[in-house]
Amino acid sequence: MVLIANPIYDSVFKYMMEDERVAKIMLSALLQKEIIKLEMRPHEYTGVTQRRISMMRIDFAATIRNEDGSTQLILVELQKTWLVTETLRFRQYLGSQYINKKNIPDKDINPKGYGLPIVSIYILGHKLGDLQEPVVYVRRRYLDYNSNPIETGVPDPFIESLTHDSIIIQIPYLNGKVRNRLERLLQVFDQSYCVKSNEHIMEIDESGLEVEEQLVVDRLIKAAVAPEVRRDMEVEDEILSEIESRDTTIMMKNQEIELKNQELNQKDQELNQKDNMILHMINLFKRQGMINEDIAKELNISVDELVRLLK
Repeated sequence: MVLIANPIYDSVFKYMMEDERVAKIMLSALLQKEIIKLEMRPHEYTGVTQRRISMMRIDFAATIRNEDGSTQLILVELQKTWLVTETLRFRQYLGSQYINKKNIPDKDINPKGYGLPIVSIYILGHKLGDLQEPVVYVRRRYLDYNSNPIETGVPDPFIESLTHDSIIIQIPYLNGKVRNRLERLLQVFDQSYCVKSNEHIMEIDESGLEVEEQLVVDRLIKAAVAPEVRRDMEVEDEILSEIESRDTTIMMKNQEIELKNQELNQKDQELNQKDNMILHMINLFKRQGMINEDIAKELNISVDELVRLLK
């Protein structure tokens, strides 16, 4: 058994994926493709701030080998969050990738100006709706009107630059599953291996690991003893604590507002009932031929109030 840093933390995940060999191993297993060349793009790391929700974003330019032996340059957009997050955050970042001119190869190799095909990978520290598979692949298909697969002219660069495939990892559903190469690699995210006294650290059985799996584990062993990584994990804990405190305050405020609204609604109902009763009395007096001034005096209300009720 060995102790590794917990890669659900942004700082650890960043440290892990900055190792090119490890990044190649993880992404090739996820993409189910051989990666010939991999380049990490400048990325946005929002984890080490005290006021923003933690979300790790890393982009890679990957040259992959397809089943037919051809090679292809694609953009891998990797986003990880350990908090339940609105999909708008993911959509905004994805949209920025579509319009980023850096994702359009030079005209000498791309005369028609097509954008790089994108594969988006979402690593979630929470569960989705009713999907219970730890890894979900969402792949497009080329179909005709009758839903028959189109074989000729596929893939088309125009379509590939405007649509994309996705891979979603639900960390809570890993939970001891090691049914294939990918799940064996992803076990480093399985939170059931956390040391009970310290969620920064996980305990992994390294016996029987393949060479690639051992490389990933070795990188996380290094992260566990790196002072800057350990410090950043503590900062992330502070962020989570702040967010939980904020959410609790918001929840309590919402409950107070709801209670106030209920009280106001009750008062409105009572006032409506009172107005309806007075209006009924006004109509009775009018049928008896009484004028507004006399009715107002009888009911102990102003003439203006009487006129308001009659409107």
